[in-house]
Amino acid sequence: MKRDLKSTAVTIGWLLVLLVGLTPVSGLAQTEIPLRKNKYSPGDDVQLGRQAAAEIEKKLRLVRDPETNNYLQRVGSRLTEAIPEQFQHSQFQYYFKTVDAKEINAFALPGGPMYVNTGMILAARREGEMAGVMAHEIAHVALRHGTAQATKAAPYQTLGALGQIGGAVLGGVLGEVLGQGSQLGVGVYMLKFSREYETEADILGAQILARAGYDPRNLAEMFRIIESQGKGGGPAFLSSHPSPTNRYQRIEQEARALRIEGGERDSREFSRIQARLRDMPASPTDERNGREPDRGGSGTGGRLGRVELPSSRFRTYSDNNLFSVGIPDNWTDLPGQDAVWFAPEGGYGEAQGRATFTHGVNVGFAQAQTRDLRRATSEFISSLQRTNGSLRQRAAPQRGTLAGRNSYYTSFSNVSEATGGAEVVELLTTQLRNGGLFYLITVVPQSESRNYQRLFQRIAGSLQIRD
Repeated sequence: MKRDLKSTAVTIGWLLVLLVGLTPVSGLAQTEIPLRKNKYSPGDDVQLGRQAAAEIEKKLRLVRDPETNNYLQRVGSRLTEAIPEQFQHSQFQYYFKTVDAKEINAFALPGGPMYVNTGMILAARREGEMAGVMAHEIAHVALRHGTAQATKAAPYQTLGALGQIGGAVLGGVLGEVLGQGSQLGVGVYMLKFSREYETEADILGAQILARAGYDPRNLAEMFRIIESQGKGGGPAFLSSHPSPTNRYQRIEQEARALRIEGGERDSREFSRIQARLRDMPASPTDERNGREPDRGGSGTGGRLGRVELPSSRFRTYSDNNLFSVGIPDNWTDLPGQDAVWFAPEGGYGEAQGRATFTHGVNVGFAQAQTRDLRRATSEFISSLQRTNGSLRQRAAPQRGTLAGRNSYYTSFSNVSEATGGAEVVELLTTQLRNGGLFYLITVVPQSESRNYQRLFQRIAGSLQIRD
């Protein structure tokens, strides 16, 4: 009997040794990541990040919707609070901004600034997948990979000369900005990280996810989504983030060593934000290169350029004598003698010596020679065409209602004086009690007309006429 017990113990011992030998190291404990040699201080990271962010935000079109940005900040704060203590830097100031761009991309700068494209948010299937990409980028910042890579690549460079090391790889408007590395002092940070650094960011990103209450496998899943949607050209994210074949397996291997703190988080708020972004007008693009058109020029108290997204919050504009109307609270009022324009920043200015609008709504009234609404509308259309030679009526006016009154709706195509591109002009007309013609005109680039349709309907629906 004693002999049998001893034999059994020996057998069990050998089995345990075999099992340990077959079990991946990460199955026993999470991976320890060393901090790389870095001749720069955390304060230098902060300086570089601030400098880069100031330049980048001159070019990027940021989403101004407070609800979306507050949500992204909450997710980001949850992740940064989950950074392991050894990688916390008291000088770093993490903040998160949404970029209005359809490309699947996100990036973070030294010291904490981070930018997430709407395309990335919309491509994710759940909050954890979006959070996974954010955690990966936060890991690069926490591990100070930017200045660590600068230390390794150019040990004799000063902080001010960092930008002379290579160019940027993120492409598009961002690539144009960051490609000026010698001027910005951040070019080196935007170089492709080595596979070793990418693996470290994947591992720490997975650890941050689990500590923040997300399944770390979401990071691997998001990379799969990014790669699948990048067939035939590849999203911008893949151009700066190499994707070796064993990348997903390494994240999932690390995940087996981790415990999700507090259970996995709900994605209902994420779904609501996705729906909100889908309802927002898309950003304007130039069909030739995917960039927003450079409209140039200034005037009318504004400057034509990149157009700010309309706020989801409305305010009421009131003309005490005649009407009131609801407009986005980030649009500007530009009153005239018998009319007022409402337009976003970047959507109005001067072109060819004339005040012009690329996006906006014009509300006003005109004298009419007849009390027949259809005839008065036709006369008004003729006057518009005399001053806008490229204005082409698409179809005969259609009957409808405006502010509870009989109205006519007419749609036009036009060539913008500011951009040279096609635009859609829509006209709503109704008659005042004194016989005058009341009108509401909307204008928007043809490529964006579908995205602005709901906004213009909301504005027209809010109109009240007092005569």
